[in-house]
Amino acid sequence: MRETMTYTVAGMTCDHCTRAVAGEVGAVAGVEGVTVDLETKLVTVTGEGLDDEQLRAAIEEAGYEAS
Repeated sequence: MRETMTYTVAGMTCDHCTRAVAGEVGAVAGVEGVTVDLETKLVTVTGEGLDDEQLRAAIEEAGYEAS
C-alpha cells in the first residue's frame, strides 16, 4: 500500500541541501519519491513500507534534523 510521510527539516537553504536530503532519503528501502521544498522546509516521501526511523536517520545523515 502506497503511503506518504512529511517532515519539517530546518536549515535547508540551497539546491545542494535539496540534493543531499533527496539523495539520502531516496536510498531508503521502499522510497519511490522524494520532494524537498526549500521555501516551506518540507520533505515529502512517498513509497511502500516506509520506516519512520530509517527516514529520520537518512535526513540526519544528510546533516539535518527532521521534526
